[in-house]
Amino acid sequence: MIELSIDQGIARVVLNAPKKMNSLDPAALRELSEAYDRAASGVAEGTVRALVLTGEGRGFCAGRDISGVNPADDDVMGYLDGQVQPLLEKMSSFPAPTFAIVQGACLGVGLGLAVATDVVYVAENAKIGSPFANLGATLDSGGHWLLTERLGAHRTLDMIYTAELISGAEAVRSGLFSRAFPAEELIERSEEIISKVARGATQAFVASKALVAEIRDQRVGLWTSMRTENKAQAALCDTSDYAEGFKAFQEKRPPVFTGGN
Repeated sequence: MIELSIDQGIARVVLNAPKKMNSLDPAALRELSEAYDRAASGVAEGTVRALVLTGEGRGFCAGRDISGVNPADDDVMGYLDGQVQPLLEKMSSFPAPTFAIVQGACLGVGLGLAVATDVVYVAENAKIGSPFANLGATLDSGGHWLLTERLGAHRTLDMIYTAELISGAEAVRSGLFSRAFPAEELIERSEEIISKVARGATQAFVASKALVAEIRDQRVGLWTSMRTENKAQAALCDTSDYAEGFKAFQEKRPPVFTGGN
């Protein structure tokens, strides 16, 4: 179900089970985790400088595959604590910029996958949300923290209580995702941006990613964050991309980054 390819510095991870809207069972979660491990090895080898997660077909991911689940003996803790959370942590800490391209349904754990990436580009008519109220369950995959952080408490509880879905365009207006494009332009316009990032200053991006993670996780103050930024900037001064960026600016030409140290 999970496909991985690497080309021109971009690792492409594809959820490829369109007949079931890319819903995820335990086997698919294991495959997805393994794909991220292989892609991370590519970062270490210098062949991967960005990662993009996509879903094949009409939807990105409709959430957990519950088609064969018996609620009477469902090991929810094993699924969430043993598989979903470790995967989302792995995705969030991937050692290069990550992107998700979202079309159609993005629900439940699918929403968790999306927000575990650095940047999400979404079709304007995509359907985003948490239908857990219809299952007698509560939002999972870190949804309470993530939605409250991005949407605020009132909007988060409104979505949870009503199980109503929002469009991709509304998700962007609300601050949940990064950019929305017309569905027919989603792939092309997203790929243009991702390709540019993959040619960028990878080590600088990774430093910024770590800084943002620290701010979010520890809620550090402005001046503490600024001191950490200063240290990161000083460390980047020793990289070849930093030197190239300055030289290109001075020579009034586009930089040619290699992503190396």
